[in-house]
Amino acid sequence: MASTNLSAVVRNVYSIELMEKTVSQKITVETTVAAPVDKVWSAYTTPADILQWNAASDDWHTTKSTIDLREGGTFSSRMEAKDGSFGFDFAGTYTRIIDQKLIEFSFGDRTSQVEFLPGPSGVTVRVTFDSEEMHSVEQQQQGWQAILNRFARHVESTVR
Repeated sequence: MASTNLSAVVRNVYSIELMEKTVSQKITVETTVAAPVDKVWSAYTTPADILQWNAASDDWHTTKSTIDLREGGTFSSRMEAKDGSFGFDFAGTYTRIIDQKLIEFSFGDRTSQVEFLPGPSGVTVRVTFDSEEMHSVEQQQQGWQAILNRFARHVESTVR
C-alpha cells in the first residue's frame, strides 16, 4: 500500500510540474504617443503603417501585413531578419474590438490586450500579453517594448 501511495504522490508532483510549466505569465509594456487617438489607432491597425514600425531592432523588418479588424477577423505579419537568416509569421484572431480603445486577440494558445488610453500628454498604448516558454520574461518584455517604442516614434514622426 505504501508503494501505491508513493507512486500516486510522484504522479501528482509530476502533473503539478507540467501544469506550472504551461501556465504563462502576463507581461505588460506601454508607451505614451504624443498624437491624437485616431492617428494612434490608425497606425496600429493599418498594414502600411505596420510595415514601418513592427520590428524590435534595426536589423529586422516586417515584409507583409494583413488585417481584418473585426471580432473573429484575423491578422498576420511576416517578420524577417534583414540579412535573410531567419523569419517567422505572427498571426492570430481578434476576439474583441472597441474602436480607438481596445483590441484583444489570441495567437496560438496565448492572448493579448492592447489598450489606447488618451491623456494630457498623448495616448498611452498598453500591451498585455501571455509569455511563452522559449525566451525569458525579460527578453520578451524587452522585445515587445522595443517594438512599441518604434511604434511611438513612427506615429509621432507622421503627425508633425
